[in-house]
Amino acid sequence: MLTVLPIRYVSDVEACRKFYAGLGLVFDSNASLDIWAQLSADAGAVGLHDFTVSKGRPAGSVELGFATDEKLEVVGSRLREQGYDYEIFDEDFGRSLRVVDPDGVTLQIQEIDMAVARASESALSTHARNE
Repeated sequence: MLTVLPIRYVSDVEACRKFYAGLGLVFDSNASLDIWAQLSADAGAVGLHDFTVSKGRPAGSVELGFATDEKLEVVGSRLREQGYDYEIFDEDFGRSLRVVDPDGVTLQIQEIDMAVARASESALSTHARNE
């Protein structure tokens, strides 16, 4: 199943989490970290990502994303059948598939692995303490 999951890069994850919860979205603590908060609605979710660990995305930017419980290779196979090339990347949260839509916008489809994400967050925290 594919879930619409736009990613909002933010300067303060906690403040933004409270704001979006105030709009009526539900915070999912099992899918969240200090640098990432996921909030769900009846028809999708929003991810809040600390921009300082986003590999170059500025605070305030938004990326159209999706989360999937399917293997990315299955999603990619459907895309390729329609004539779209894609790439799969190992990420700090699991894996992602990136594909460019007909207007030239890159979309991210995430296969989230919370064990990988927690290990990455722990490594970031250790690195920040040692600086």
